[in-house]
Amino acid sequence: MATSTGKTFGADSSPCFGLFATTTPRNDASTAVGQWETQNAYRYVSEAWGGYHFNVNHGLNVDAGIFVSYIGLFSYYNFDNWTYQPSFVSSNTPWFFNGLRIQWFPTKKLKIEPWIINGWQSYNRFNGHHGFGGQILYRPKEWLSLSPTITATVRDTLGNPNRVRFHTDNSIEVRYFNRPENKGLSKMAFSITGDAGCEYGKGGRHELHRQGCTETILPRLDWRTTVFWFHKDLLALTLGGGMMNNPGRYLTLLPPINGATASTGTTLLYTESGATRPICGMPPSIFNTLPKKYITWWFEGGYRHSDVPYWSGRGGITPPGGNNGAPAQFACLTGAPSGTNDLTTAIANCGGPGTVWFPRSATRTGGDQCWRTVKF
Repeated sequence: MATSTGKTFGADSSPCFGLFATTTPRNDASTAVGQWETQNAYRYVSEAWGGYHFNVNHGLNVDAGIFVSYIGLFSYYNFDNWTYQPSFVSSNTPWFFNGLRIQWFPTKKLKIEPWIINGWQSYNRFNGHHGFGGQILYRPKEWLSLSPTITATVRDTLGNPNRVRFHTDNSIEVRYFNRPENKGLSKMAFSITGDAGCEYGKGGRHELHRQGCTETILPRLDWRTTVFWFHKDLLALTLGGGMMNNPGRYLTLLPPINGATASTGTTLLYTESGATRPICGMPPSIFNTLPKKYITWWFEGGYRHSDVPYWSGRGGITPPGGNNGAPAQFACLTGAPSGTNDLTTAIANCGGPGTVWFPRSATRTGGDQCWRTVKF
C-alpha cells in the first residue's frame, strides 16, 4: 500500500501446524514470564509482521512482529533447503525472533539487517531486557553468498538476570559448476557454516564470574554440505557432516522427558544449566528427485551421536501411563509424580529402591526416511 509520503506499507503472516507448532513454543522459556499464555497464543503463528518500505538507496524496510529466523545456511521452510531434515547445528539455533527488524540495502548485492528483539528465540522478554543482533548478507556474484550473523542477547536466561550470551553464525555458499542442460552432471555446490559463542556471568554448573569471555562456555560448530545435481537438475545427491561442542548447553534443546519444556526443566539425566561435556551430531545423506518445480521427493539416511544420553531410546522418555504433569520431579514406576526433584527423597516417596522411573535415553540415533514436499 503506497502512502502520500513515498512510503509503502507491507505485512505478512504465515500459520504454523504439526511439528513446528509443538517444538517451537516448547523450547521458549520466556513464556514462563508474565500472566499471559503466550505459548498457546503464538503456537500456530510462525510469522506475523507489518512495516514500511522507504525508497533509500536500494531499499530500506522497517518491520515489527514475529519473524522466522533460519538464517545463513538453512531456510525456515523445508522446500527451500538442500535437505529436508535440518543439520544438527541448525536444529539448535533460534527458529524465530520477536521484535523490530531493519533491512537496509545500500547496494543491490548487500543487505545490512540490525535487530532489536525480545531475546534468544523468545516470545517475551527475559528479566526485562531486550536482545540485540543482526545479519549481513553479501552476494558479490550470482554463484556466491556470504552470510555473517551476530546475536547478542542480553540477560535472557530465565531466573538469572546476570548471565549474558553472545553468538555468531557465519555461512558461505558456493556454486562452482553450472551446466543446467547437461544430461549427466549438471550442477555442483558446497556450503560451510561455522558458529562460535560464549556466555558470562554467574549461573549454571560453571558458576562464571569474570566479566568477559575469557573464561566462558564455548560452542564450536561446523557444518559442511556438498550437493551434486544430475540430468538437467532433475536429480540431486547431498552429502554432509558436522559437529557441535556446547558444554554450556544454551544451544541444545531440552529433551521433552515427561513432557518437559524449556520453562519447566527436568531433573532426569539432562539439564540446560551447564555441562562439562559437548554434544555432537552428524547430518543425513540425501537423494532428491525434482519432477516439477513445485514438487520434491526426498530419500534420507542419517546417523547422529552424542557423548551424553540425549536421544530417545528403546523404552522411550514417557513415564508409565503417560506424562504426569510434573516434569521437574522424578516419577515413580507407577507413573505418579514423586513430589520431589531430589533422587534420595524420590526413592523414599515411591516406596524404596527400584521404584523410581528413569527415561531410556541413548547416545546415538539414525534411520531412513522418505518425504515429499509441495510448494503452493
